[in-house]
Amino acid sequence: MVEVLRVRHYSRRTEEAYVHWVRRYIGFHDRRHPRELAEDEVNRFLTHLAVEEHVAASTQNQALSAILFLYEHVLQQPLDRIEGVVRARRPKRLPVVLTVDEVSRVMPHLAGVKWLVAMLLYGGGLRLLEALRLRVKDLDFERGEITVREGKGDKDRVTTMPRATARPLQEHLEQVKSIHQQDVADGYGRVDLPHALVRKYPNANREWCWQFVFPQERRWRNAKTGEQGRHHIDESLFSRSLKTAVRQAGLTKRVTSHTFRHSFATHLLADGYDIRTVQELLGHKDVRTTMIYTHVLNRGGRGVRSPADGLAPGPEER
Repeated sequence: MVEVLRVRHYSRRTEEAYVHWVRRYIGFHDRRHPRELAEDEVNRFLTHLAVEEHVAASTQNQALSAILFLYEHVLQQPLDRIEGVVRARRPKRLPVVLTVDEVSRVMPHLAGVKWLVAMLLYGGGLRLLEALRLRVKDLDFERGEITVREGKGDKDRVTTMPRATARPLQEHLEQVKSIHQQDVADGYGRVDLPHALVRKYPNANREWCWQFVFPQERRWRNAKTGEQGRHHIDESLFSRSLKTAVRQAGLTKRVTSHTFRHSFATHLLADGYDIRTVQELLGHKDVRTTMIYTHVLNRGGRGVRSPADGLAPGPEER
């Protein structure tokens, strides 16, 4: 199954999730081989997830996608229509959004690389992994653009680079470049390249343009080749710093790295930007996904200005 997923260029996280659900599916049916199972067994497993384990609708859908992938692409034994599944409820949730003032209260409690990452999340609408996986070649300072490679859904997109980060980013890259040059001089300095580029361009993994913008402090060693390089920093390092910063800022909202992306979209809409523009910057496939941010604008439902706001002031205000 892993081989088929990689041939089709699924992300490593999707690979881990699909393998997890197939293991759960087989274990649920007393470790019987999937070829011995069919639609009824799939139905029972999915119903169990919803009724007994109370999983979210998105979790149940992910499990179904993994099982369908197994039968269609791995076993080459496509299933017929699966009917009668008890569906998990899909609650309507509004994203947590910070005000501009709240963002400005959090930022001073972040420093160095953590501040840069937070600014890219809020100023460019990036997901956390998209920011951490940025390579030097993805930053265009002249045009003020950031190219996100292989984002969610394996899509590339271009988003804006906050002007406030241009100078700090350049200074940061100067430090990273000096470290990289020293690594190369020491016989290291190789970085992982996507897909099979390392075979097509054997020396490209030492080039400056392919290095991560936010490399880890210690060199990473490839167990197969023995080569050493610097991977990007781990997500947990930023998440822990952000949690501390939010607490120090005195906020009571539950803030995660994705909250900055939600705030980016909401604040752009509040400033009058077209929803299609925001959709493109976020990389949403369907504009209906972007529409949720109109519900959290500070101007009422769907960003509509109440007609009562145009009335003359009340008696107590005269």
